[in-house]
Amino acid sequence: MTEADRIFSRFPDFIQEYIYSRGWDSLREVQMSAAKTIFETDRNLLLTSATASGKTEAAFFPILTELYEKPSASIGVLYIAPLKSLINDQFSRIDELLSSTGITVTHWHGDVAASHKKKLLEKPSGILQITPESLESMLINRSNDMVRLFHDLRYVVLDEIHTLTGTDRGNQIICQLCRLAHLIGHIPRRVGLSATVGDPEKAAQWLSGGTGRETDIPLFPQSKITWRLGLEHFYIQDRNAEQPQDNGAERGEAKPSIAQLDPGYEYMYDCVKNKKSLVFSNSREETEYVTATMRQIAKKRGDPDIFLIHHGNLSASIREEAEEKMKDEEKMAVTCATVTMELGIDIGRLERILQNEAPNSVSSFLQRLGRSGRRGEPPEMMMVFREENPLPNTPLPQLIPWGLLRAIAIIQLYIEERFIEPPNRKKMPMSLLFQQTLSVCASSGELTPKQLADKILSLPPFEEITKEDYKTLIISMLKNDYLEMTEEKGLIVGLAGERLLNSFKFYAVFKDSEDYTVRCESDEIGTITTPPPVGDRFALAGRVWEVEELDIPRKLIYVRSVEGKMEVSWPGDYGEIHTKILERMKRVLEEDTVYPYLKENARHRLDVARHLARNTGMLRRSVVHLGGYSYCIFPWLGTRSFRTLRKYIALNAKDFKISNIEFEGCYFISMKMECDEREFILRLSERARDFGIDCDALVGGTEMPVFEKYDEYIPGELLRRSYSADRLRADEAERRLQEIAREFQ
Repeated sequence: MTEADRIFSRFPDFIQEYIYSRGWDSLREVQMSAAKTIFETDRNLLLTSATASGKTEAAFFPILTELYEKPSASIGVLYIAPLKSLINDQFSRIDELLSSTGITVTHWHGDVAASHKKKLLEKPSGILQITPESLESMLINRSNDMVRLFHDLRYVVLDEIHTLTGTDRGNQIICQLCRLAHLIGHIPRRVGLSATVGDPEKAAQWLSGGTGRETDIPLFPQSKITWRLGLEHFYIQDRNAEQPQDNGAERGEAKPSIAQLDPGYEYMYDCVKNKKSLVFSNSREETEYVTATMRQIAKKRGDPDIFLIHHGNLSASIREEAEEKMKDEEKMAVTCATVTMELGIDIGRLERILQNEAPNSVSSFLQRLGRSGRRGEPPEMMMVFREENPLPNTPLPQLIPWGLLRAIAIIQLYIEERFIEPPNRKKMPMSLLFQQTLSVCASSGELTPKQLADKILSLPPFEEITKEDYKTLIISMLKNDYLEMTEEKGLIVGLAGERLLNSFKFYAVFKDSEDYTVRCESDEIGTITTPPPVGDRFALAGRVWEVEELDIPRKLIYVRSVEGKMEVSWPGDYGEIHTKILERMKRVLEEDTVYPYLKENARHRLDVARHLARNTGMLRRSVVHLGGYSYCIFPWLGTRSFRTLRKYIALNAKDFKISNIEFEGCYFISMKMECDEREFILRLSERARDFGIDCDALVGGTEMPVFEKYDEYIPGELLRRSYSADRLRADEAERRLQEIAREFQ
């Protein structure tokens, strides 16, 4: 008997029948590796294999086998996912698998009916699928019931862990699992799933935090890359430009160009016309605008409106409509989406991914590309870039197509090196520390300061927080009434803390400022940040709405639908870019490679950029004189190191008579300088070499760097140290300064 036969025979009949029904003629390598770890060891497991490789089934087949052979006396498996839509999708798939077994599966998040949750509370068993926020709520509000619900918990499955490692939300989950293990008196095994983990060893270390268990990381042969990929570029003002004919899109019957519309958007429309597609943008604003534009083009051409929208500020019904129509193979549909459709929701056979501008990371590119190409077809993506046609007096740094370069660098890094960004690790997650302190106090009742410190500082995400720093936070929380000290010198939640805890929004550690719910008659549309006055209009769900009535106390906005298209804005952080991407962008300008995936306009735009970069000397010397007192620095550093260098220059600006420091992303720093550039860079690099870059010194003594949700409640001294530790990086900035100095020697 082969090993595959041995493992297959270990599965119960319902799993074997499921495998047969899918037409699988053999177990995949990922499924065999997962089964060996789960059946034959007591270790944790990290499964990192390509999208659509069967990771979910690989994890659940052996787990369900054990649960079937020995039913749990409580909830036996806890499945945690970052998105409600992912939970809904996995619920349907697992529920189908378990239909004849007697094993129950319950999904639990804010959109699930109370009656569904009540059944689990009355008879806890089987599998619970939950978001981190709902698990936080259970720990606080059902603390006395947690042992009954979870005392026989055996496995925790964390899906899409690349979105969680190194984030407050991911660290919140680790805190929750450690707290839960303490309550039930044992540590369940953990299984992590992801298609795009950059450093599996670091991810495994994060996954195992607090378990004391080793983690198996099965390695699988790297498959040959087969993609259908195209990148095209447009100038926004070039409204009457002829569209390139070889665009890989099925245009159908030729139609005249709509002169008043943006040619880039028309090209995007033609790319997805008659193809079941996802259109990704990097922000909710762009997603809204693209959706409205696609609908506008469809109307002008007399085509049916098949465009849907999916992002986190839309109502559950609008998101679910998009998911269901994408799964329906009988219907043609195109969904414009953010990261909410990037993760592993199974939406059937997608014909094409369209990416509006470049993603920020290799990981995001791979996740989005992997949404297509299932069922034997290669993944297919078109990227479209649009930029203003530069004026004759446009400064040098604004003449470079940074987005196009980033996209090429991301693609080449994966093709050449299989590079994916490694997970970051937060050293001082102060916002999470504040939230978990309140959560533990709310669930535990009165604790002495020592008991509270022991509980909190023993949680893995806080292992680098000193007792002195935590004491500073506790004193501040007492002073501001988030905590209260009893006559017996114990700590309990204070009145200000109660106000935070009384809102369901407390359970989330990510910012959520979208407070006002938008309704059109009985339909819920979504949420926006601030209410416009009655009669004003705004965009949401790819449409324009006019405000008819405001109910401020209940935070409701009643609207009616009107024709048109508008821009919309939400606050947000668009993520970090890794230094390797910037370094590869420079090489894109330096080399003469003709990348086969570039379309005609994009090839021409890259040729122009290469010619400009070489003629201006910006590739030979990173500090470029723009005329007069104007200079520009091209550091080719990722977000954190770029930020560090920028702040270091600002710290020393007076010595070099530097003023008007400006920057864009992490691409360039422009400034006015009365000092010679050679003298400036040699002296600055010498200073950095002799004394190092002190990140703490780069944060002003009065700065209040508020980024995370609960940062506003953190003492300034802790915020500044947290910013220095987790948002600045000195080593790369120091090294790059020495490299730039050598350019002048």
